[in-house]
Amino acid sequence: MSFNFIPFHDVNFDNVLINSVWGNTSSKEEKIHRIHSYPAKFPAFITTEAIKRARLQNGKIKRIGDIFCGCGTVAFEAKKEGLDFWGCDINPVAILIARVKSNTYNVEILKQTYESIKNGFNNKIEPNYESSNTRIQYWFTKSSFEKLTIIKNSIVKNSQEEYQEFFLCAFSNILKKSSRWLNRSIKPQIDPNKKEIDIFKQFDNQVKQMIMAFRELQGDNIDKKNIIEKGDFLTLQNPPKLDMIITSPPYVTSYEYADLHQLSSLWLEYAENWTDLRKGSIGSMYDYNNHNFDNLNEIGSQIVDELNTKDEKRTAKSVAKYYIDMQNVAKKTFKMLKKEGLALFVIGNTEYKNVRIDNAKHLVYSLYEAGFTKFVIEKRNITNKILTPYRDSNGKFTSDKTSRKIYAEEFVIVGKK
Repeated sequence: MSFNFIPFHDVNFDNVLINSVWGNTSSKEEKIHRIHSYPAKFPAFITTEAIKRARLQNGKIKRIGDIFCGCGTVAFEAKKEGLDFWGCDINPVAILIARVKSNTYNVEILKQTYESIKNGFNNKIEPNYESSNTRIQYWFTKSSFEKLTIIKNSIVKNSQEEYQEFFLCAFSNILKKSSRWLNRSIKPQIDPNKKEIDIFKQFDNQVKQMIMAFRELQGDNIDKKNIIEKGDFLTLQNPPKLDMIITSPPYVTSYEYADLHQLSSLWLEYAENWTDLRKGSIGSMYDYNNHNFDNLNEIGSQIVDELNTKDEKRTAKSVAKYYIDMQNVAKKTFKMLKKEGLALFVIGNTEYKNVRIDNAKHLVYSLYEAGFTKFVIEKRNITNKILTPYRDSNGKFTSDKTSRKIYAEEFVIVGKK
């Protein structure tokens, strides 16, 4: 079944139906998608369904992209489908995961490299905990710091090029468990009762799981052009022309992704101060004064005005900045696509102080103003939220109705150039 497009003026947001194909979790997801934890990971089956429909719509689909590529789900699925891929993300941790996930590794070389890394654990080094980054000291005990330093140093000294990225990705994924970070919390907070783990064993398990994931793919080494760039989509120069974009934009509080990846950012030396990673994120307030908010479209203005009437001025400013950024995203997306190109966005709404933050409606209006003329607008159930549509004070899903309500569905929006 191909996409059933309708003109913009026939769009009715009060009558958008849930399409079960966008919530279909029955297809088995490759182990490769679980090599590194990632918040709000894009479901692989959405990409495969989108590519299938796009090919029925336009058999000339050859190159797709993801402008917020995150941990590389679309990148891997594009490669699997025999398509060229281009993607970007401002988060260096995401770029590391995406590059590893979409790369082709020789399993035997991985094993040999790992033996060299393990042998390197015996080399004498004296990690200096007291002179390390103060934020690292905040999250890690001296004992954990010393063990992790031994592992990281051995990876750097005993691996080459893209194989080093593989093991640094494995290292990155054990940091949260090795730290004092509260398990399963989406908020950065210390668990004072957390017990230290066997870090070398944790790293060994992680590497073996990743090697197993790549062994599953052996014999499926499709040689396609795969480019993943680090950078802010809105400021990247000369992005390529694409047949289709499949992406999921960050929510209003996009800076939270920098917070959640601070451990990896500090250990892998992507930033001396992890808060620097917020700069340039969609909706970031760092360059708020450099934007003209007179350009905010009708939908965005209504929501911002409603927040202001409730005296939620800081939130109103944050939402306004996010919406201005998303309007610019729509314009740049339109320019990147070839004639009759498609742009698929998965985006959710939220709510603040009883004000509906209608990200989906704002996005559709933005895409229309950018030049898209026809649309498909459908909903999907978010499986893990259906029975637990609230978050508690730690950010965990809960069914407690006294907690903060979240939406159990997202919109799948497709615009046609």
